[in-house]
Amino acid sequence: MATQWEEGTEIVRTLTEHGHTAYFAGGCVRDRLLGISCGDIDIATSAHPEQVMELFPKTVPVGAQFGVVRVVRDARQYEVATFRADLGYRDGRHPVAVRFAGPEEDASRRDFTINGLFFDPLRDRVLDLVDGEKDLRRRIVRAIGDPLHRFEEDKLRMMRAIRFACRFDFEIEPQTLEAIRTLSEKILEVSHERVRDELVKLLTHPRAGRGLDLLLRTGLLRKILPEVAAMDGVPQPPEFHPEGDVFVHTRMMLDLLGTPAEPVLAVGVLLHDVGKPPTFVVKERIRFDDHVAVGTEMAVEICKRLRFSNEETERIADLVGNHLKFMHVREMREGKLKRFLRQPDFPLHLELHRLDCLCSHGNLENYDFCRKKLEELSAEEIRPEPLLDGHDLIALGFKPGPLFSTILTDVEEAQLENRIHSTAEARELVMQKFGHYLG
Repeated sequence: MATQWEEGTEIVRTLTEHGHTAYFAGGCVRDRLLGISCGDIDIATSAHPEQVMELFPKTVPVGAQFGVVRVVRDARQYEVATFRADLGYRDGRHPVAVRFAGPEEDASRRDFTINGLFFDPLRDRVLDLVDGEKDLRRRIVRAIGDPLHRFEEDKLRMMRAIRFACRFDFEIEPQTLEAIRTLSEKILEVSHERVRDELVKLLTHPRAGRGLDLLLRTGLLRKILPEVAAMDGVPQPPEFHPEGDVFVHTRMMLDLLGTPAEPVLAVGVLLHDVGKPPTFVVKERIRFDDHVAVGTEMAVEICKRLRFSNEETERIADLVGNHLKFMHVREMREGKLKRFLRQPDFPLHLELHRLDCLCSHGNLENYDFCRKKLEELSAEEIRPEPLLDGHDLIALGFKPGPLFSTILTDVEEAQLENRIHSTAEARELVMQKFGHYLG
């Protein structure tokens, strides 16, 4: 089976053989020059959409009014877009109309110089009309043309500039950075869904902590996540947090995340201490009473605002709500510990705890304790088959109701603690503890 690069080259060859100009465009060119594997291959061409659809047997006109056609080859799809100039923007994202143009105008409408490069795979030649190669060598993210104009066209580009800078460990060119500061309030014009998607991309790639810092320094964070920006400058007790304030602690944790990180874990790390600023008090020492409960409620509200799914919201809230329970794992009764270890997403909870420790006091004793317990206990010991169910309780004479949950939880607790091992022992336990309800 041909590689993606070979298939893309064949599409360029077909277009060229029929008299059209065609190049690879955008991120795939940037990534090739950086020596990293590229994702999707996009193709820019002088051919108009109807000409592209005539040349290839399988096509999808995903945005023919903007000159975009998807060419289907085996299991892969390639976006083939006509060189164009955008004629104004109607909603801070979509052009009002487009005019088909040449490669020079097409390159000049793109966001950043490092994304405005073309590559001719037939001649193995880069076409650079925006000084993108120079900025790649200098490791700079620079807007094409006037950065204020580029960001006015699509405000989300401000967050994209930060993501690219962090992903490739580049600097943002000063005028581009200043334009982000100037227009930061306009990020509120972008839909919550697009902000969420860009934020997740930033948090799940390298140097996410630096990304959070850039969001703060440019003013974007106070617009999209004022609850997280509020962490900046909030002190913590130095005996537990020698690293610094709540924001510094969170930023350090994000930088230690694996890449690409699990999105739910990344957002959980970002929000795990979001309840600290509103609960900050100084008594005998700095305290954050009930910050976990407060933070869990805040995390739910933030996730709803950013349009995370209900499932994602619940998983993120669980990470926030459970992150301090690791403090007590060595004091838990065996049944409670087993239920703690078997909770959904426990590997993510454990990893958040590890990061939390490494970026504060550095003590991993509770982390190691949980790892050891997981190695020692079998799946059957952590999640045994129930000895009784509701039908068994009815057979014993109990009437269905809220009491059933209490009884079955008590039976499971005894089972997890190895105090009972059979259905007969479970029935006996029930009659001893709850038999009086039958009278």
